Amino acid sequence: MSMRYLLVVGSLVLLLATACQPVTGGSDAGANAQPKTLVVASHDSFNVSEAVVAEFEAAHTATIQFLALGDAGSAVNRLILSADAPLADLFFGVDNTFFSRALNAGIFEPYASPMLDAIPDALKLDPEFRLLPVDVGYVNLNADRIWFETQGIPLPVTLDDLTKPEYRGLLVVQNPATSSPGLAFLLATVSYFGEDGYLDFWRALRDNDVLVTDGWSEAYFEHFTVGSGGSGSRPLVVSYSTSPPADVLFAADGRTEPASVNINPAGGVFRQIEFVGILKGANEPELARAWVDFMLSRTFQEDVPLQMFVYPALPDAALPDLFVQFAETPDQPAEVDAAAIEANRERWIEGWTNVVLR
Repeated sequence: MSMRYLLVVGSLVLLLATACQPVTGGSDAGANAQPKTLVVASHDSFNVSEAVVAEFEAAHTATIQFLALGDAGSAVNRLILSADAPLADLFFGVDNTFFSRALNAGIFEPYASPMLDAIPDALKLDPEFRLLPVDVGYVNLNADRIWFETQGIPLPVTLDDLTKPEYRGLLVVQNPATSSPGLAFLLATVSYFGEDGYLDFWRALRDNDVLVTDGWSEAYFEHFTVGSGGSGSRPLVVSYSTSPPADVLFAADGRTEPASVNINPAGGVFRQIEFVGILKGANEPELARAWVDFMLSRTFQEDVPLQMFVYPALPDAALPDLFVQFAETPDQPAEVDAAAIEANRERWIEGWTNVVLR
């Protein structure tokens, strides 16, 4: 999803062990078996409940170590550079904006998990199953509902609306060169306006006093009027369709309804899919396959929404009430092929940088 969110990954991240303990048996090897160590690398926004991790560890006589490698783009680059000496057994956090780059680097082992049978085919982007879908998020616009009501300004409906005078100085976005949602939103604009028009849109946004931040946290918590508790000055932000549930869950004032609302412009929302893959040269390939199965199981999938504020890939996984009430699944997301993203990503970002920042 990569959101991402105010969830604290540091509480789960342990120091990478310098060596793994040898073991003579698996989950049925007896009470005296020494635990195997599985190293799970991820981007910084990965999170999972301790109880869920403990369930896997007990079932497989294993110890899970989490290794955070930065945002999704930098994490993929680190994995590619360390291919001859893998940093972990598997990696979670490749999304469809870096999908082809990760596959072309040849760093993942194929694994057709039997759990994939329950996952929609539309999420399975790799026919060789080197990367398997775990969750889905939608990068969209969040708006401060009360601010717009107070000001008597209608909420924008389309991407084109954002360039109108009444929305001057209201929007904060993220730099696509440094931010996953920033890149996702850029890709949505390329899809919507086309190669010949997306830079004209961004030029108009610049002239309409759009604010650009390096990352999502700065945009949401420092400049967005809802996320900053009113100290920010921007009532529109690029975020996720699952941000309103988080607004309720983490609100300090005990609110039961979100102060933010979703704006899902037709063709202007990016569907972000996140994947897990087993790294070539993994120390514990069998245990890594078991972890992949576990990530696609109902137990893990139903933990996903309130841990990472994205949708589980498993369609019949139960959603928490907050998601049912306040999250949204846009029905007309942008369509951008993963191969096209890989072929054009840097050029699109460079064009954006020249227009918006220079």
